[in-house]
Amino acid sequence: MRFSINIPNFGDFADARTVARVAQAAEEAGWDGLFVWDHVVHSKRQRQGQAFGDPWMLLTAAALATSRIMLGPLVTPVARRRPEQLARQVATLDGMSGGRVIFGAGLGGPIDDEFGSFGDETDPKVLAERLDEGLELLAQYWSGETVNHDGRHYRVDDVTMLPATVQRPRPPVWIAGYWPRKTPMRRAARWDGAVPLFLSANHGVAPPVDELRDLMSYLRELRGDEAADTPYDVIVGGITDPADYRSVIEPLAEAGATWWDERQLIRGNDFYRLDPVLRRIEQGPPSI
Repeated sequence: MRFSINIPNFGDFADARTVARVAQAAEEAGWDGLFVWDHVVHSKRQRQGQAFGDPWMLLTAAALATSRIMLGPLVTPVARRRPEQLARQVATLDGMSGGRVIFGAGLGGPIDDEFGSFGDETDPKVLAERLDEGLELLAQYWSGETVNHDGRHYRVDDVTMLPATVQRPRPPVWIAGYWPRKTPMRRAARWDGAVPLFLSANHGVAPPVDELRDLMSYLRELRGDEAADTPYDVIVGGITDPADYRSVIEPLAEAGATWWDERQLIRGNDFYRLDPVLRRIEQGPPSI
């Protein structure tokens, strides 16, 4: 199992210099990854008056401050971005970091705030179509080969985007979604990893082990023979007490999780403030 730090792109972490400091501290303390949220307003009422940083600028600062840890968004709403621009941003970051990008993607939300506030589509079915079509386009763009595409939502005419990503054939793609909803996990099974959120466990709370086992069984069924031959990541998270790592994380690792993503509780203010996050980073990743 590998271990990452998870931070939002608002509050104290809207400042790229602060994120660079967090990334450097995480690398020095032995963590394996740093993942950043991708929101423009999040929940407008809750975040009123808070500063936001662009996640790609924040991740660039993190890449320049580190040499080892993996970096990426958890998660980018592909339907809120133009695939060609997003492909450029990911490829540039992958090259700058020496191939250390993991691309986390999902539907995105809150939909009314993050999409509706800007006059964009708010029908989840349409957004899911744009997500799936956008993901396929991203994979083609990252290949460095010529792309022609005539789809429901996007059209591409004879475009080659260079440079291709450093990672071949592309950076790992992780897909987020709520379990036990099956549609997002069917999507996740087609890519390189699943980032399940659990209706029974809020952000910062470790998921129930039996629910993770059910998800793992579902993913193995969907992936079939590929499950035994191809590496696949399952990312779970929460907040841990350094004095009692094993009781929380070992059962999840045994159930099939490959990453533990350290997250502050979303209630309260600690999750968007530097000091509590930095204290946890400096205590080091769990040891199991």
